[in-house]
Amino acid sequence: MISSFRGRALKRFWERNDASKLPPDRIGRITMILDLLDAAEKPEDLNLPGFGFHRLAGQSKGRFAGSVSANWRIAFGWNDQDSIDVDFEDYH
Repeated sequence: MISSFRGRALKRFWERNDASKLPPDRIGRITMILDLLDAAEKPEDLNLPGFGFHRLAGQSKGRFAGSVSANWRIAFGWNDQDSIDVDFEDYH
């Protein structure tokens, strides 16, 4: 289950279906990733073909990410069975 967001754009999209602050050509992929996050019971549940799941290192150690496109990722932390601090970011 998704329990918290870092970014307002994803929170607005998830809670109100307001995609105005997200790239229109990426909405389908973002929706798929958020649905997978919401259903996951552990981060490894997102290790699916084509998802680009990986653990982050450095200052983001302890977080995970899935690829949306190019350098854009949905990054998130994990607590018990919930994804936390979910954000849409270009971290490269």
